[in-house]
Amino acid sequence: MIPAAFEYKKAGSADEAIALLTEYGDEAKLLAGGHSLLPLMKLRLARPEVLIDIGNVADLSYVREDGDHIAVGALTRHRDVERSDVLRSALPVLAHVASTVGDPQVRNRGTIGGSIVHGDPASDLPSVVLATGATLVVRGSGGQREIAAADFFVDFLETAVAADELLTEIKFPKSNGAGWSFQKFNRRAQDWAIVGATVVGGDNPGVSLVNMGSKPELSVAATEAMASGASPSDVGAAAADGAANPPEDLSANVAYRRHLARSLVERAVAEASN
Repeated sequence: MIPAAFEYKKAGSADEAIALLTEYGDEAKLLAGGHSLLPLMKLRLARPEVLIDIGNVADLSYVREDGDHIAVGALTRHRDVERSDVLRSALPVLAHVASTVGDPQVRNRGTIGGSIVHGDPASDLPSVVLATGATLVVRGSGGQREIAAADFFVDFLETAVAADELLTEIKFPKSNGAGWSFQKFNRRAQDWAIVGATVVGGDNPGVSLVNMGSKPELSVAATEAMASGASPSDVGAAAADGAANPPEDLSANVAYRRHLARSLVERAVAEASN
């Protein structure tokens, strides 16, 4: 498949990318690692008239401690997230989940910001954003604003980032030694999850689900159950029953997805509690 014709622009900085977005508006799309956008373009499901390449904007690639949280630049490669000593120490769940994304070629090219802003409910990294209660920083022509993880994912492949805005940073609270677990069920190691779950324990627990709705979702019912001290099986049941709109496709029907959600969350809560 061949994409529709487009105009190519290469941005040398975040400010230049924002200026180009402001100029071209809805006609433009940002290109980082390209693993989400390019397949859509080849299928003609996305037909941007202007492609703004931000893949080499170095000032948006970093992992650093900043007080009580870890700041991760939106253009940080999955491989750098996976291998970060800072994350392995202060937020190991993020480093681990990054290590499960695709294959080595994907992890060496794909970016954390690209995966998150794409808003795919079957993607792994948004579940960490939700379970940890991260904050997402976006910049645009109107300045900078911060968006809570719970408000970031709007609908299928749709986030709260406006057409003239750029996701620049994700702020993750430090785990402070809290238990965690990531569980994923798929047919092959490199496939999208049929269902997945991220669980974070501690004083601010979080339970999020992968591929159990039209967008990445925090399971409020399961999170509340975990905070109240419920058993792993009860938390798993709350996650399965609380999922409002599990998809049905060739991989699994709704009943099977609920079964997987219950089992994976139960397993994850038990592991996070040890």
